[in-house]
Amino acid sequence: MENSEPQQRLQHLKEAFFFKDKQEKIKQLQKELEDETTWKNWELGNKISQDVANLKRDIEEIELLELLLEDNNVEEFNREIKRLELKTFMSDPHDKGDALMSIHAGQGGTEAMDWVEMLYRMYLRYCEKKHWKVDEINQTPGDEAGLKSVTFEVVGPYVYGFLKHEAGVHRLVRQSPFNADNLRQTSFALIEIIPVVEESKEIEIKEEDLEWDFFRSGGKGGQNVNKVSTAVRLKHIPSGIIVESQEERYQGRNRDKALKVLKAKLFALEQQKIEEETQKAKGTFKTPGWGNQIRNYVLHPYKLIKDLRTNIEHVNPEMVLNGDLDEFIDAEVAQL
Repeated sequence: MENSEPQQRLQHLKEAFFFKDKQEKIKQLQKELEDETTWKNWELGNKISQDVANLKRDIEEIELLELLLEDNNVEEFNREIKRLELKTFMSDPHDKGDALMSIHAGQGGTEAMDWVEMLYRMYLRYCEKKHWKVDEINQTPGDEAGLKSVTFEVVGPYVYGFLKHEAGVHRLVRQSPFNADNLRQTSFALIEIIPVVEESKEIEIKEEDLEWDFFRSGGKGGQNVNKVSTAVRLKHIPSGIIVESQEERYQGRNRDKALKVLKAKLFALEQQKIEEETQKAKGTFKTPGWGNQIRNYVLHPYKLIKDLRTNIEHVNPEMVLNGDLDEFIDAEVAQL
């Protein structure tokens, strides 16, 4: 078994995961936690505790593979090691963290707004299968049906690393349920995904650069809805970025959420500028946004979902729209 293919894969994974280094790091951090001076700064102590928990989780995943090999459970071993091997492609420091996701309706009117709601449901199902937590921040209902836009936070290990390549334009072709003649219609939705940045890290915002506006929420909020100005609209004056949060019952929580989204958007803006300069230097710059179509979902006259970057295809759109996205997303992680 020493030189078997599974054993070699496991050894390569250990090296890619810096298995021994992480074991030593855990010992070092645990010593720091045992030092009572560490806890004089509660935030520092809490961060070190979280770092230890994350490192232990990585170690436990490798140890599980070792147990599966010992038990000769090849099927489970192959499934688990494939999942962990994908993580070795995630080199961005934010890949391990949470993400903010927004879906916006494009061309297609009511049909496009319905498409936004379909995509939102698809990603909710995918996150559910991954055991990730979803926290809705803001949604704007469509005029007749669906949603004009929705913004939500996804919380869990490696969320940003898995989801970041879903950003771009998603195109739907189907017979419209909103047309009496059942005509075929094409609709577009734009997905934006940005990493959640740590509090007080990387982005500093001056209070004088913020403009707050409070209004009555149209979302969930129990007795407070439409009676108290709990919803928040926040504008960052220098950049012109505007964010809203109205899903929480209390204004303070909506303020916190709006600020979190703003920080993430400002960070993404800075990263985009750096990336654009790098791409221009290489001669590979492409304008982000609506021109960046990444996937087609054709429901009529035939059924096919195709990713235009990885060429992955699926002939069962119902499965994909119910959250079966692993084949597409795993290919993105490995190839893009």
